[in-house]
Amino acid sequence: MLRPRIPVNPLPTGLVTPLVQPTTTTDIEPRNDVQPMACNHDHAPAPASAPPRVQVPAVRLTPTGLVTVVAGGAGVVLIVGTVLVSMLLAVAISAASVAVCAVVLRSLLNGQHKR
Repeated sequence: MLRPRIPVNPLPTGLVTPLVQPTTTTDIEPRNDVQPMACNHDHAPAPASAPPRVQVPAVRLTPTGLVTVVAGGAGVVLIVGTVLVSMLLAVAISAASVAVCAVVLRSLLNGQHKR
């Protein structure tokens, strides 16, 4: 019915020998004379088998396609880098302006206390 795969032992000589030698027996045959017993139960039908999987072909890149993918990746890296640098620059400018405002306010408040 089911035949297991026998692992092989590759020898250093290059000869492949199975670990266990398969034995064939012809004296054992299945018996089909046993009839299933009838019962008074409602049995659910057997579940439908899953549809066979469709094999999707592997993606193969031509040299032109490879150049296109590399150029697209480099473009994405440059664009993302530009956006990140501009955001960092905006944060730095905002921090510098807040610092200047703090210095001006401090000098104005200290000037009022001296008078």
